Amino acid sequence: MKLSGGVEWALHCCVVLTTASDPVPAVRLAELHDVSPSYLAKQLQALSRAELVTSVQGKAGGYVLTRAPELITVLDVVQAVDGPQPAFVCTEIRQRGPLAAHPDQCTRPCAITRAMASAEAAWRAALRGISIADLARSVDEDYGPVALSSISTWLGSAPQDLTPDS
Repeated sequence: MKLSGGVEWALHCCVVLTTASDPVPAVRLAELHDVSPSYLAKQLQALSRAELVTSVQGKAGGYVLTRAPELITVLDVVQAVDGPQPAFVCTEIRQRGPLAAHPDQCTRPCAITRAMASAEAAWRAALRGISIADLARSVDEDYGPVALSSISTWLGSAPQDLTPDS
């Protein structure tokens, strides 16, 4: 299974937004993750179209989650960014070539299609079972209990407050 890089950035942004008490500008999220603001904006737009985040306009505007992080799954984010289409699409190769099966013999999916569909269903079920809140808890488990609070503090400081001279 290959996912776009946008999925990773969108998931990171959703986790970061769990720490924010105010809307977070896209440029600030891009700065935090050291990615192109225009690249990240595309991922945030996809999350917005899927109604996982909303954009708040104005001087203090930015992005916020639209619902509790416990109610947003990893699968929601994957589908928002990469779409809901299946990873494997059967092209009925068994009906090609010199020994092609007749369409009447292909009334049910072949073993390969069944195996791939089963694997995809398990993969989607696993992603559906992990929430953004679960990921946020893992950040503190992986990096220590102040990881997310440090991000929250960083997000709350003005960019000029972060210069080495201050």
